[in-house]
Amino acid sequence: MEKEKDLLLLQKRIRELARRAEQTGCPQFTDFLNLYEQNILHDTLRNFPQVTWRTFGGYDQAERQMAAFLPDAFSYEETKPEYPIACLHIRPKNSRFAETLSHRDILGALMNLGIDRCKTGDIPVLQEEAYLFCHESLGEMICRELTRIRRTSVVCSLCREADFTYTPRTETVTGSISSLWLDALLSVAFQSSRSSLLSLIQEGKVFVNGRLITSNAFIPKEGDLVSVRGLGRFRYLGAGGQTKKGRRIVQAERFI
Repeated sequence: MEKEKDLLLLQKRIRELARRAEQTGCPQFTDFLNLYEQNILHDTLRNFPQVTWRTFGGYDQAERQMAAFLPDAFSYEETKPEYPIACLHIRPKNSRFAETLSHRDILGALMNLGIDRCKTGDIPVLQEEAYLFCHESLGEMICRELTRIRRTSVVCSLCREADFTYTPRTETVTGSISSLWLDALLSVAFQSSRSSLLSLIQEGKVFVNGRLITSNAFIPKEGDLVSVRGLGRFRYLGAGGQTKKGRRIVQAERFI
């Protein structure tokens, strides 16, 4: 019942923001949306083809993203909307005494500050530092209040987009499959059998570009970003030639 209520509230909010963009002539933005919420966004706007919208999470590979609703007079191709997103850099005050901090540790510290998850985006974690994407209205407060994560004293500062140098670790995997169906591509990307991955599709745990896919016969396009709850993400790089037995050779870039 609670999930159904949240679904209806999000659908209502999406429609309100789309109408407000048209009425005011100014872009309107959602909070950060997770994959399930991005799927609701896709489904809700399917019946509003006149609405122009885009999503962005602070960097190209972001999973959690804001949606921007654009008025007719606003050309996205000419001018990118200024998303209200701040990028924060988090590092230990003294690396000699620092613990190894995880995504969960940082998220827990933010929750202790009373910050709702919807106001924060991805948290890319490197070896001794991390970045946090959040709503710009919270950037200075987090920099001021986030001084400790677990037992590690940290320094948090605003980071210019030009200074954000995070490059996700990836590996390229190659395999041959009999068809380009989604479950076959998953088997290559995650080195597992198609039958073991089919249940993940049926259970609603697979998303392509933020859209829930429940059919194993879905055929991703080259460049699509595929996310699987509990396993990870990969970008489909496309199909090349064929083996002597007629199987297609495909490649995927898996995030590790």
